[in-house]
Amino acid sequence: MATRKTYYTECLVHNSPETIEYIGKNIIPEAEKEPLWKKFLEKFKDPIIIILLVVLAFSIFVSLYEILWMGKALTTLIEPAGIFIAILLATGIAFILEVKAEKEFDVLNKVKDERPVKVIRKKNNRIQVYEIRRCDVALGDIVKLESGDEVPADAVLLDASTLRVDESNFTGELYADKFVDIPQEKTDTTFPANMLLRGSTVIDGNCVCRVTAIGVDTEEGKGARLIQEESTVTTPLSRQLDQLGKSISKGSYIIAGLILAGRLLYYFFFDGNPANNADVVSIIEYIIKSIMIAVALIVMAVPEGLPMSITMSLALSMRRMLKEKNLVRKLHACETMGATSVICTDKTGTLTENKMTVLQSEFYVPEDLVIRSIAVNSTASLSEDENGTLKPVGNPTEGALLMWLAKEKGVSYLPYREESLVLDRKNFSSETKFMSTTVPDPDSPGCKLLLLKGAPEVVLGKCSLFPQGVIKEDILASLLAWQSRAMRTLGFAVQRIDANGTAGEMTFAGMVGIADPARSDVKDAIDICRNKAGIRVIMVTGDVSATACEIGRELGILDDINSKETLTGAEFAAMTDDEARSVLPGLKILSRARPEDKARLVTLLQDMNEVVAVTGDGTNDAPALKKAQVGLSMGDGTARAKEASDITIIDNSFSSITKGILWGRSIYLNIKRFILFQLTINVCACLIVLFGSFIGIESPLTVTQMLWVNLIMDTFAAIALSSIPADPNVMNDKPRNQKSHIIDRKMGRNILGIGTLFFIVLAIFWQILWHEDITSMTDLFSDGILKSFITDIFSGHHEDDVLTGYEKGLFFSTFVFLQFWNLFNARFFRTGRSLIKNLLSSLKKNGNPQPLGAGFIIIAMVILVGQFLIVNFLGSAFEVEALSLADWGYILLLTAPVIFLPDLSIAK
Repeated sequence: MATRKTYYTECLVHNSPETIEYIGKNIIPEAEKEPLWKKFLEKFKDPIIIILLVVLAFSIFVSLYEILWMGKALTTLIEPAGIFIAILLATGIAFILEVKAEKEFDVLNKVKDERPVKVIRKKNNRIQVYEIRRCDVALGDIVKLESGDEVPADAVLLDASTLRVDESNFTGELYADKFVDIPQEKTDTTFPANMLLRGSTVIDGNCVCRVTAIGVDTEEGKGARLIQEESTVTTPLSRQLDQLGKSISKGSYIIAGLILAGRLLYYFFFDGNPANNADVVSIIEYIIKSIMIAVALIVMAVPEGLPMSITMSLALSMRRMLKEKNLVRKLHACETMGATSVICTDKTGTLTENKMTVLQSEFYVPEDLVIRSIAVNSTASLSEDENGTLKPVGNPTEGALLMWLAKEKGVSYLPYREESLVLDRKNFSSETKFMSTTVPDPDSPGCKLLLLKGAPEVVLGKCSLFPQGVIKEDILASLLAWQSRAMRTLGFAVQRIDANGTAGEMTFAGMVGIADPARSDVKDAIDICRNKAGIRVIMVTGDVSATACEIGRELGILDDINSKETLTGAEFAAMTDDEARSVLPGLKILSRARPEDKARLVTLLQDMNEVVAVTGDGTNDAPALKKAQVGLSMGDGTARAKEASDITIIDNSFSSITKGILWGRSIYLNIKRFILFQLTINVCACLIVLFGSFIGIESPLTVTQMLWVNLIMDTFAAIALSSIPADPNVMNDKPRNQKSHIIDRKMGRNILGIGTLFFIVLAIFWQILWHEDITSMTDLFSDGILKSFITDIFSGHHEDDVLTGYEKGLFFSTFVFLQFWNLFNARFFRTGRSLIKNLLSSLKKNGNPQPLGAGFIIIAMVILVGQFLIVNFLGSAFEVEALSLADWGYILLLTAPVIFLPDLSIAK
């Protein structure tokens, strides 16, 4: 062990120049933040947004052509304006929410570099202790630390007395014994046992150390540098949306090309050969008109409301997840949680309570003597916070004993400690492995009690007397059983000393088993992840293998304590990437792991097409949190961990993670529901445009009407589908294949089938309105209407070249109400139910109906009322005339059968 002279000499060697300037470099700078304008532009990289920008350019071109060359009104610009607004809303909402979240997280990342630190420096030929700021600590400084001090920089020990350090932020160990000279049994620790790490805390003893690294060169700084590196995480949803965008683009371009080719073919060869009699200008005008129709279809095909609806879905879910104790920092993390296939979780503070607790106890002497031994033979204490909650201060093992007295025995240690005069004390050391305190014997004036506690094997070796009926072999068997469950065991003994100073026999008093217990709700949460949701859970900890395996077995992560599904950090580091990939599918526990091991594990899992979520609360977890698709920090974790994470679990509970997965999967289902809803509208609308272009008449849906359908109504639908309560049934599904298309075959058949069915109904209705003079919905049921319509179809007769305002109102409202009822079908998509079945289920005693959700009902009513107000009071803006109440009733009644479609094969 180094002596005082040794570290004074160290000071002279390293700090001998009196003119040395101690410049404050012991700072870990925060990551340089992107300018707000750059963050906003990032939102335009979304694949659907890029498509919308292209469509916007097309739409502006067509509108300007119609205004400048065809003499149309400026209202033609409404459609490109609507697309532009949709783009701004979609990008703006996401940008505002994420900036707001960043500001909230800034509060968590305040650097505490003003704390005082004691250093030994030479000044004016005198070596003495100075108190400086932590940020001013320099390389080579000699630092003095005591219990409760935070280590200001990485350092090597020069002198130490019974030193224990809380290293859980780096290795997961609540306490780590530190030595000047490393004992043989401590050579396998994650970091050298004579090394102190910046950010760790001295919990017992004192020391003198020499600073070997400061600022970004410390282990904490390296972790900060890793998380500040540019990291691009591609989420499963972004990949699927990119795939969807390409599919929509290809499909719309192909259809637009077919329309253009078909119209030109019809014009030149089948329409009475008009091209032979037309001048060049007429032909050019026809070609340009055909191009405009093709471009209009492209504009119609692209779901401009989709990115905004996804953003709103994520934003609304972000609020709900906050109520479930999930503080979301990045919007994408809301949904990505649902795609998670592997969770890499740390142990301390996440799976366990991060506090030492007495789990087993056996005492053989009077209780008063037990209480006195624990209360007096201790250096720890308890403090009470503003809420009246007791917390241990000092040595965590001794603190656990005092907490056990308070909670299990209902006894305060203070009266015993205050009335007991300490006559002699020998503090615990790694050499003796025990602590003893001598106090007056309260039952025998003039006599003394020597109270002893320490390693059981040492205490037992000192005892020559055991209480009646207590056999040493039974004690050893109990201790072995406790130790096999990863408990730290302590033995207690007492010795009476008479008034003459004669010591009696050392009597074994009892023993306790202490451990950091698993959280009570974690086992069920892990069971849900593994056995229901199909999500693998891998424990990654800096703790020893035995402790990690025992906790893993207790929580159900590890089925067999002797399982080979465990690795140490050293074993993992020695493997090549290919070797590691071969064992990762079965890996359940990685113990003695360094930060780089955890980060490498995440990278390899991602290479194997896994979607990885990482939980952690310490600085050591930050690199892995940054690399993962979803980083989950704990509410009481370090600022570095929170800075690197996407979501903070406020209550530190692993069970909150399962709630996050539940919401993530529900969000994804809601996004699919919206895509189903909107693309059904788009298929129907595109077919109407296509049909009109081939029969040579304009679409009955005007630009302003489609603006309502594609922007306003779809926005309301997004809110309605986002407000659906999370469906617990999604937790019974396996993680989705991230390479799969967001529109699967069944969903595609649903979109095309229902979209085509709606088109057929509307096309027939459109032709009836075009060929017949309809002044009321009741006209549709009049005698001879069908016969007249069929006759007119074959004769080519029609009433007008265009529909009247009233007829456009009927058609527009019928179109909207078909989509309105289909909104309910989208609500029950993938639930095995329909609106009718759900209503019938609510009438049964044990029907278990699925709630629509108050938000869904409100939005449905808003759509109904909004359509009524638009047609009856804003008719001129939408080129329609008001409808009677009877008309509205008939439209509702005639479109209502749509809710039966989920019970037909076309919608399954």
